[in-house]
Amino acid sequence: MRVGLIAGNGRFPFLVLDAARALGHAVTILAIEEEASTDLVQAAAREPRADLHWVSLGQLSKAIDILRQAGVNQALMAGQVKHVKIFSGIVPDRLLLSVLLKLRARNTDALIAAVAQVMKDEGIELLDSTAYLEPLLARAGQLSARPPTDDEQRDITFGYGMADRIAALDIGQTIVVKSAAVVAVEAMEGTDEVIARAGRLAGGGTCVIKVAKPNQDMRFDVPVVGVATIDAMREAGATALSIDAGRTLVMDGEAVIRAADIAGIAVVGRPADQQQGERRE
Repeated sequence: MRVGLIAGNGRFPFLVLDAARALGHAVTILAIEEEASTDLVQAAAREPRADLHWVSLGQLSKAIDILRQAGVNQALMAGQVKHVKIFSGIVPDRLLLSVLLKLRARNTDALIAAVAQVMKDEGIELLDSTAYLEPLLARAGQLSARPPTDDEQRDITFGYGMADRIAALDIGQTIVVKSAAVVAVEAMEGTDEVIARAGRLAGGGTCVIKVAKPNQDMRFDVPVVGVATIDAMREAGATALSIDAGRTLVMDGEAVIRAADIAGIAVVGRPADQQQGERRE
């Protein structure tokens, strides 16, 4: 079976590529020129059943044509595409322009969902981006060596309601809290940047709460944390992190928890029955 991999930035595409290979799949990689790492060239070259093509964010017709010619009828999106680039850096082809003109909401989810429907109409199903990576989804409960302190737990609990509301509005999926006050809210800048901003505003002792959207579409924009997240927290003086179990990809696996333990950061996975909305089937 040949699957498609639409690759953005970061390590996520490499994890999906490795997992697909382990399952015996041939892979056609569409690397997004504005985002994907050139290291994908070497990664693809190591696998005789993988082929690599570079496409721009605006080249929807080209992307579909490549996948169809390769015989792909299932594909995954993996890796970040910065929201700012999606709406400011695209030179759309005619097909994507037709999609943009039909959008009722100018947000990332609406755009990618519309693109996914166009792909489906062309016989290419977009799978959950974590379909091959379920072992890397966060577990529920205490994940780090130390539990949150009472003060941290109060801030985390307070933050859930705020973060869920912001995620439901499709503003962002991360907030930073200190002493039952919201210090910073993620918008288009990304998780690491909002953590750094919170550190500048409030100093140390902040708690980071990252949540899935209600009815999170696991095909794209899945919440992701990695060692870089812990590094950003350590530099900003943040002391606790909460993520949604089952709907957050822990990019570097146990290395994330080891880094948190070294930094003295508490990490917890919010159980599914406490989360807003349910995973899309």
